[in-house]
Order: sequence, then C-alpha cells, then structure tokens
Amino acid sequence: MRKSLDNAGKTTLLKKLASEDVSTITPTQGFNIKSVASNGMKLNVWDIGGQRKIRPFWKKYLENTDLLIYVIDSADKKRFEETGQELSDLIEEDNLKAVPVLIFANKQDLVTAAPASEIAEGLNLHTYRDREWQIQACAALSGEGLQDGMNWICNTIVNKKK
Repeated sequence: MRKSLDNAGKTTLLKKLASEDVSTITPTQGFNIKSVASNGMKLNVWDIGGQRKIRPFWKKYLENTDLLIYVIDSADKKRFEETGQELSDLIEEDNLKAVPVLIFANKQDLVTAAPASEIAEGLNLHTYRDREWQIQACAALSGEGLQDGMNWICNTIVNKKK
C-alpha cells in the first residue's frame, strides 16, 4: 500500500514500476490499484491520494496490509514536519502494528532534494522499534532507486512470512 502527501510522486512511482507511460500524470482522486511483478512476486499495490481531504479515509484501506510504502517529496522541505506527523499517525493505526515500512525519498534528481539520511533523521525513523523500516532514495521519473526499494520489499515480505 502506498501513501503520502499530495504531489510526492506516488502515481509516477507506481506507473514506472508497472512499466507504464509517466509523461501524463494527474493527481489521484481516491485510489488506483495495480499489480506489479518483482523478484518473482506479484504485488497488489494501492496508490491512495494524499490530498488533505482524503487523508481521514486512509485508515479504511489498512486491513490486511503486508507492507506500507510511504513516498516523500525530498525537495519539499517545508512539508517535512507535516509528512512526518502523517506517517507517525498512520503507523500507530491498529491494522499497521509491526507492519514494515519502506519510505521512498523521491525526487532525488532535483538539486533542492534533501538526502535520504537527513529525511530519516527528521522523521525520527530511529524511534520506530516495533517494525522493520527502510528509507530509499529514488527518482520516480528516471526509475533510479526503485529496484533497490522493490528488492527490500520482496525480501522483507518473504522473511516476514517465514
């Protein structure tokens, strides 16, 4: 399941993973569902819109979540506090107890992007001791870093089911 604030690049990232055209992306009004193949696995990924008016409904989509993917716009530093609070509130939901989290630090191709390590520190990821987590620098438009994130996802899901 993929969540984050609006304009973080969730839909672009998902379309890139599904080998679809990313030249025309519009804001997600509600959600998209796609199946993505990676490392011999078929993953059903929910892309849920991040507009403020949609966020109260995020929790309705949390049941049976194996892993949470949270996408952050690394260049939008003025929203780091807001996105950090949304992530913190989200992972405290009962349906996400101990669910692993992958944070894609997107838009690393922009000169104003904060490095993933700085974002991890700002989000206090080190305080998430009840679950596995990973932050992955990426650029959804070029695809850079996406496969590394998918490898972590697949390995984490396989290890969790053992």
